[in-house]
Amino acid sequence: MESNVLRLFFTLMVAFLVSFASTPIIKKLAVKIGAMDIPDGKRRVHKLPIARLGGLAIFYGFIVAILCFSNIDKSIRGLLIGSVIIVGLGIIDDVFKLKAPVKLFVQIVAACIAVLHGIKITYFTNPNIFGAENYIELGMWAVPITVIWIVGVTNAVNLIDGLDGLAVGVSSISCISLFAISLITQETNIAILTAAAAGAAFGFLPYNIYPAKIFMGDTGSNFLGFFLACISIMGLFKSYAVISFAIPLLILGLPIFDTLFAIVRRIYNKKSPMEADRGHLHHRLLDMGFDQRQAVKILCIASALLSLSAVVLLMSGASRSIILIFSVILLVWAGMALSGEGNDTSHITTQQNSEGE
Repeated sequence: MESNVLRLFFTLMVAFLVSFASTPIIKKLAVKIGAMDIPDGKRRVHKLPIARLGGLAIFYGFIVAILCFSNIDKSIRGLLIGSVIIVGLGIIDDVFKLKAPVKLFVQIVAACIAVLHGIKITYFTNPNIFGAENYIELGMWAVPITVIWIVGVTNAVNLIDGLDGLAVGVSSISCISLFAISLITQETNIAILTAAAAGAAFGFLPYNIYPAKIFMGDTGSNFLGFFLACISIMGLFKSYAVISFAIPLLILGLPIFDTLFAIVRRIYNKKSPMEADRGHLHHRLLDMGFDQRQAVKILCIASALLSLSAVVLLMSGASRSIILIFSVILLVWAGMALSGEGNDTSHITTQQNSEGE
């Protein structure tokens, strides 16, 4: 037990230090090769060009820690090979801006490699609560459903990467939650993987919080999304417990909801689901009058509460988790209502000051 604790501690620290130390170097590399994010005055909220490619530092910290402390079995090998492909895709995209179909194809290839190495959803919770069986064996549907899950979560994390520190913050919270659950379920190797990812993300975070010195770009968001999608399968979907499906949905609830809402919104507006817009949750918070720091804090707190609900669900059962989830919904609703009133008051005050001048 003591040796496992030390391994986890050193995994976290090595990933953190390597990521933190390599980020300034990656920033210089990004400037040199032209991996820059240029503001467009529309969806992008920053004012000056900022280096992308910061996700390479996250991946570097992660891979060094894993090679030092993890026992690399077949599934972890599949995760690492798929991650290398995803990171390579992200680097090229951060420099040259690839088209969406090309990125989707490469993501599917990476997901298939993970599946071929045993990262696969084989059972599904039976949606029919009156059915005799609690689980449905997916059989031939296991591969396509797993690929859809991995590609979907990968893009979901990418889509929330719209404010300084948001995607890396939400991903870090998800990693910590999965780390806690892996300790509860005594999955030591999964705990090492999540500790490495969390440490690498935290090492990059000081450079990415507002005002960001560097963005992690598609390199980072795609890697973190791919990692979270795979690790949730490796650590949770293997369980035959009824709650096993609900836990990753709660932990990844924020990016999943934002992505599904974006798809529905774009289809409703007769646009392509892949066409970018300015209707994501972080954009809506900015439009409500919150600044970048406040919007990121709100979304990270919401993600943390959902992740905490997943841990409560695992430890205390569904009823207590529902209480916590309901409390989160009530808190969000009250906050939005009060912020709306605050914006109205601010508007009146501004108008009065203008008239007074």
